[in-house]
This record gives sequence, structure tokens and C-alpha cells, in this order.
Amino acid sequence: MSSVKPKTLPRTMEGLLKRLGGIPASRVRLRPLPGSATETDVVQIRNIEKILCELINGTLVEKTMGAEESFLTMDLVVLLGSYVKLHDLGAMMGPDGAVRLMPGLVRIPDISFVSWAKLPDRVYPKDPIPDLIPDLAIEVLSKGNTRREMAQKLRDYFDAGVKLVWFVSPKSRTVSVYTGAGRSLKRTEDQTLEGGDVLPGFVLPLRELFARLNG
Repeated sequence: MSSVKPKTLPRTMEGLLKRLGGIPASRVRLRPLPGSATETDVVQIRNIEKILCELINGTLVEKTMGAEESFLTMDLVVLLGSYVKLHDLGAMMGPDGAVRLMPGLVRIPDISFVSWAKLPDRVYPKDPIPDLIPDLAIEVLSKGNTRREMAQKLRDYFDAGVKLVWFVSPKSRTVSVYTGAGRSLKRTEDQTLEGGDVLPGFVLPLRELFARLNG
């Protein structure tokens, strides 16, 4: 597996935020100092403060999710989980499931699916941050996410070997389906979402997924 190459920290907070995709400064943890954080910090903050942080080049970035996004995430977990269990395809993790994509790079998809082929003897890993590349990674977009942040996250997923990525937008009621960093299509509320080669036969009318959203 390749690893994240260490980068010299920018001279200013503005430069750091730009490197992280133009995210709000409120999402960047200053303790431990940017550039010095480790996976141990990710686990401790989750266990003690109940805050989810991703690790990017030694910097902790807090995950962001509002109530609407959380409701939608859990609806999708139920819909996907039922199909995965019925067809005995693999296992799923929810929005607190951190994965090590590469040494020094920890991401936390809102939902991830892992086929049984990646879980020897169908046993879940005990490591709080396992070396486990999802077959499918799903991100439910929040107001705090920026376009450049999500573009970087998309590159990280495919560089690590993720096969399929869905970006779910409650605001536009669409799902952007990626089979590569530069290969995508957008599904609207009037269309269906398919699982492709990752979840064969899975079909979800998106009107069903977005039915309970306001507006």
C-alpha cells in the first residue's frame, strides 16, 4: 500500500485551510498541533469527547453532519443494510466507522460497505482504525463541506482502491455516482440508484430516499 507523503505545513492558517479544501477554520483541531496528530489522537478524541475526526497529513479535521443529514444517513443504512443482509454480500459501517486508507490518512465515510472477500472468515477487525478499504464509500453532504474538500476526499478513496463512491446531496436531492475520480453520473429524485458491480441487483428509487426531506 502506498502512503501519504509528509508535507511541510503552510506558514499560515489560511494556507492550511486552503490545502484542506477551503473548509471552515472551526473544523480544524489545534490540539494536537496541525502536523503532529496521529491515529491515537483520532481514537482518543472519539472515545473521550465523542467527536469524529479525520486525519490528513498530521492534521485532525472534525467531521460535520446536521440533523437532516443524520436522518438521511440512517434511512440509507437501513435500505442498504437490508439488501446486503438479504443477499449475504458483506458488512456495513455507519458514520463513526473510521478506516485507514493509507498510512497517515484516516477517513470516515458516512456509510461504507465491505464485501466478505475483504473479511477473512467473515470476522470483523478489532482495530479501531482498520486497514480496510471499502468497496463502496458514501458521503452525505453537509453545509460545512466544500467542493474542493470533497474532490480531495474522492481522490483519496480511489487512490486507495475504493470501487464506488456516492455523494448524496439533501439540498439538491441528487446522488452523484463515481466509478473513478473523473468518471461520474448524477441521479436525480425522479431516477433510481443502482449498485452496479459492487451491489449487484440493488435498485433504489431516489424519491423513496428523499421522501421525508422538507422543502
